[in-house]
Amino acid sequence: MPSVHPQVQKARDLLPLIGAASAENDEIRKLTQPVVRALIDGGFFTMLKTKAVGGMELKPSIFAQVTEAIASVDGSTGWVVCQSNGCSTTSAYLDPHMAQEIFGRPDGIVAWGPPGSPYEAIPVEGGYRLTGKWRFMSGSQNATWLGAHVRVAGTKEVKTFLYPKSSATFHDIWHTLGLRGTASNEYSIDNLFIPNELAIYRDDPRDRRSDSPLYRFSSNQLYSIGFGGVALGIARGTMDAFLALPQEKTRRGASKPMVENNVVQSHVAQSEARWRSARYFLHAAADEALETIEEKGAMALDQRTRLRLASTWAIQSSREIVNTLYHDCGSMAVFEDNPFERRLRDIHTVAQQGQGRILHYETVGQVMLGQAPENIY
Repeated sequence: MPSVHPQVQKARDLLPLIGAASAENDEIRKLTQPVVRALIDGGFFTMLKTKAVGGMELKPSIFAQVTEAIASVDGSTGWVVCQSNGCSTTSAYLDPHMAQEIFGRPDGIVAWGPPGSPYEAIPVEGGYRLTGKWRFMSGSQNATWLGAHVRVAGTKEVKTFLYPKSSATFHDIWHTLGLRGTASNEYSIDNLFIPNELAIYRDDPRDRRSDSPLYRFSSNQLYSIGFGGVALGIARGTMDAFLALPQEKTRRGASKPMVENNVVQSHVAQSEARWRSARYFLHAAADEALETIEEKGAMALDQRTRLRLASTWAIQSSREIVNTLYHDCGSMAVFEDNPFERRLRDIHTVAQQGQGRILHYETVGQVMLGQAPENIY
């Protein structure tokens, strides 16, 4: 058997604590303080930081195994870990002094929402002025710094702007179907001055200060790998819970136990095959891309396409697994005190976000057929 990476094992060791907090995470709509402290102490917010600021620069496929393990007991915790680590790749693009100030401590955490806002940064002497409001700030309760991806006024260029969390006003909007514990709230800033050293071209060689192969992956690609792991973890948790149901469990109106039902037997086998193949595809695509980067400095177009396909397939396959087994459970699955209801809500919320969009299949198909892709991938 292949050896387990130490960080994956550390994640597995935390599962009893994280799983026990899952209901409270949902109720308070953020992670509990004991969980946050355990994640910080275990280095789970440093996995994609540069080694220069004390990070691990973890291999992407191992990163996916960590998010998978955590999400197997709580999707919200897995999501926050993934999102916060994606933000931490900014440490490779900042001036070393600023990178150390923001990310040098184990609890140096950045939160931000997706790009595409209508706001503009106004150039002024020594930096920029920025006013705006942003949503989907996953992990905002843990963060010490915030960020936004905004076009510079008078140009077509988008920069990432960083500023202390204390500069912002938060708005409690995170009342959602799933991933309730992620604290993905909204915040606003008003005419905030941001110095030039905190305005960077993220994922752009102009500002990249690290030679590590990890940062030849775009942050979006690392998100896709990590969130693929989150989805697989939710699916794995669902399958394990289903297999742990009592052997005598019988659905209402059925004449024999579920374990003797041929349809259920087939669903369980197909779910296992779907999960294992999706997981293998995700890890293989990530490892192949890393090997090419290490050899040639950048991944090829077909590898970028395959990575997008693998992450989308992992998310969509996981949703299908959870849907299938949830319905096989019968009426007991609708109650909050069972292992299925929250996972159903969480996987559908995962699949609604950008990394899981069905539209990615069209983009990949366009590339495979020699057409120009209509969407960024």
